[in-house]
Amino acid sequence: MRCVFFLQFIRFGVEDFESLYQAFLELDNPQGKKYFFLDELQVIPGWERWVHRMYEFEDVKMFITGSNSSLSNSVLSSALTGRNRELRIHPFSFREYLGMNGIYEVAAPELLASEKTTRLKREFTTFSQLGGFPEVVKNRDVTITDAYFKDIMHRDVITRHQIRNAREIRELCLYLITNSGNLLSYESLRKMLQVKSVSTIRNYLEILKEVFLVQSLSKYAFSIKKQIFNPDKYYVTDLGFYQSLGFRFSENLGKVLENIVFHQLIRFHDDLYYWSSASGKKVDFLVREKSVLVEAIQVTYDLNPENRDRELAGLIAAGRELGISRLTVLTHDQEDLIRLGQFEIEVIPVWKWLLLR
Repeated sequence: MRCVFFLQFIRFGVEDFESLYQAFLELDNPQGKKYFFLDELQVIPGWERWVHRMYEFEDVKMFITGSNSSLSNSVLSSALTGRNRELRIHPFSFREYLGMNGIYEVAAPELLASEKTTRLKREFTTFSQLGGFPEVVKNRDVTITDAYFKDIMHRDVITRHQIRNAREIRELCLYLITNSGNLLSYESLRKMLQVKSVSTIRNYLEILKEVFLVQSLSKYAFSIKKQIFNPDKYYVTDLGFYQSLGFRFSENLGKVLENIVFHQLIRFHDDLYYWSSASGKKVDFLVREKSVLVEAIQVTYDLNPENRDRELAGLIAAGRELGISRLTVLTHDQEDLIRLGQFEIEVIPVWKWLLLR
C-alpha cells in the first residue's frame, strides 16, 4: 500500500488539483482504485468541482474532513448526489471519555458496586470541567482550548470570511460562551455589542455556528413562522471553551449540566427544541421522533424547595398541552420517581442518564 501526503501550499487553487493528480499518476503509476484523504478542503474555493470530476472519470474513493459545516452544504450535495455520506464527529461523550481513561465496560449503573459508582461520579466531575476534546482529555489540561479558540477565530472566522471588525465577532462569541444555555435574541445581542444592524448579528451567528463554536436550539411551536420569530438558545460546542474562556463570576453548575445534556441529545436526535407555554411554564428540552413528541426534559443541579414546583410544573404543562408521557428531570445526584396525578416524572442523575442512553 502506498501513501500520498498532501501538504499545504501557498495560493493553492482548484486548478492545481489536476496538475498534482497528473504528477502523482506519472510518478507512482498506481493500479486499481485510488484512495484520497483530504483535510480542510473547504479553504480552496471550487474544490467540489474537482471532486465531482474525479468521481465521474476516475476510479477513486475520497475521505474529506473539515472543521466547519461548509463541507456539508448544498453545493457538495448537488455535486455528489447519491455518492456522498456525511459523518459528523462530536467531542467525546461521557462514555467515550471513560474509555479514554481506561474504563471500557460499564454495566447498568443501578447494578454497579458503590466503589465503581463513586469513581464514575468523580470522573463525571472531571469530564464536566475538561469537556470532550481528545487532546484536552489526554493531557487533562483545559487551557489547550485557548489555542483552539484562537486558531478557529483567526483562520476559519476572521480570515476566511474577511471580517472587518474582528473585535465584534470575538466579543459576541465570548458572550455566547459565557451565557451558554441562555435565551438570546438578535436585538438583545445587537444592543450588547452596540452594532447598528441586526443583520450583522445574524450573519455573525451563522458564521459561529458554521465553524461549530456554538450551536442553537429553537423554540417548539406548531407554526414554523412562530419558531422563526422566537429567540433561540445558544450552547457552546464543548465545555472546555466554557471553562477556559467564559467570564463567570460564580460556577453555574446547572448550566454546565444543561450543556452536557444538550450535546448528548443532539448526537441521536435531529428534532430537538426548548418550549414555553402561554402561561410562562418552561421546559429545557423537547425530543421529537418521526414528527411525534416523545419526551420532555428539565435539567437542574438539584430539586429543592425553591425550584421544585417550577421545574415540575413545566413538565406537567408539556404533558397536558403537548401529549407527552415521558417526563424527566436530570440532576447532579438526585434520583426519584414522582407521581403527580396521571403523570410519572423520573428524576435521575445526569451521569447515570448518560450511561443509559
